[in-house]
Amino acid sequence: MKKRSATQAFDQYLDGLCEVLGHADRAAGLTGYCRALMQPLERKSVEPLAAYLDPRHVRARHQALHHFVAKSEWSDTAVLERVRAQVLSRLDVSKAVYWIVDDTGFPKKGRHSVGVTRQYCGQLGKQDNCQVAVSVSLATAEASVPVAWQLYLPQAWADDAARRERAGVPQEMTFATKPEIALRQMQQAAAAGLPVGTVLADAAYGTNTAWRDALVTMELRYAVSVVASVGVWASPQRPVPPAPRSGKGRPAVRHRRDADHQPVSVKALAHTVAARRWRTVKWREGSNATLVSRFAAVRVRAAQGDRLRPEEWLLIEWPRGDAEPLRYWLSNLPANTSLKTLVTTAKARWRIERDYQELKQEFGLDHYEGRGWRGFHHHATLCIAAYGFLVSERLAGRGQKKRYQRPKPAVPENFVPRGTPTRSAPRAKLHHDAPVATGTRHHRAATATGSSSTTVFMTQ
Repeated sequence: MKKRSATQAFDQYLDGLCEVLGHADRAAGLTGYCRALMQPLERKSVEPLAAYLDPRHVRARHQALHHFVAKSEWSDTAVLERVRAQVLSRLDVSKAVYWIVDDTGFPKKGRHSVGVTRQYCGQLGKQDNCQVAVSVSLATAEASVPVAWQLYLPQAWADDAARRERAGVPQEMTFATKPEIALRQMQQAAAAGLPVGTVLADAAYGTNTAWRDALVTMELRYAVSVVASVGVWASPQRPVPPAPRSGKGRPAVRHRRDADHQPVSVKALAHTVAARRWRTVKWREGSNATLVSRFAAVRVRAAQGDRLRPEEWLLIEWPRGDAEPLRYWLSNLPANTSLKTLVTTAKARWRIERDYQELKQEFGLDHYEGRGWRGFHHHATLCIAAYGFLVSERLAGRGQKKRYQRPKPAVPENFVPRGTPTRSAPRAKLHHDAPVATGTRHHRAATATGSSSTTVFMTQ
């Protein structure tokens, strides 16, 4: 059987996505948008995409793409379901599976883009004017892909009816914290029958005791970062048992603390771990070298609240030679879990960073310039759709030496799409005394930049 080309595979993939758009007229918008996202354009907002797809009719194509992404009422959820089905068909979920929770920021100027406010932006590493979206990625050791995506709507936006209406925020969208959004996304993932994974998250989520409790209620395993100040009970230290029953009323259930019974911070506990318990662990091959560090794991009970909580793992990373520990994780993986497995699991969160890096740098996730709720989510869904195809093709070609090549429609040799650096006009044959032609210059220029249907390939 003849092997499909990259272009044929991409066309078939896009056809599957078009089936869930709800109207046949929307197919051209999705296929055009996704094809343009696959190209090496400097900017991937609507206008540069339109200029690339149809340089002779930029305005008309821009209007069509803008309507498709900002106004058309197709379902992001339905498209993302098709994307994850494509990736899952090639993902080996017989081994370790992870649900990676994270959020990412989009720096913005002004105050009119939906969800914009002054808040922490991970991309900038500080508080600034930005939008923030929460996502859950399905991951294995081989690959990952976002399966849920939602803009965080700050309280100021959630309570402002006028701004909500202008930005098209759905009425059912009320204020929810980022951890609450992530929990809802995981509940929906579980209801959809996705392979259940160990939940990984940074300290913004993992330090939240109620959030970890909710994961336990959902019967999910987790390995989440926590801050150094989190309090724990380490054996043999425990809180004072509940007061004995006095003979009246219900038995006391609250554990107590006194001068001799106080929890310790995970940082303080790390300094008391015996030297024999520290091990050097290698967890994966990095781009330049094997990733290795020093770790210890201790059984502890989280000290939040007045109940005696279940035992779980505290994983500590303290690189040799450093004055202080570097990171801490709490995990409810089984008590017989090896240190190597704990480290490999906790460190698997790097894949969400890879997702965001490629989605932003290669697919223009942060290039959308519209202000509305629908457009923000539609653009992100289409970026994830294009990325999902790339992930699935990488999985299909696992073990091959030749790298996957993206399908790329050919354009005229001298065409420079909008959004790329301009080039100087050639001056070798400039004649200062030559007469200037009139009336047909722009017509000829437009004709010269006509597009071709021929397909060539570009190495990723």
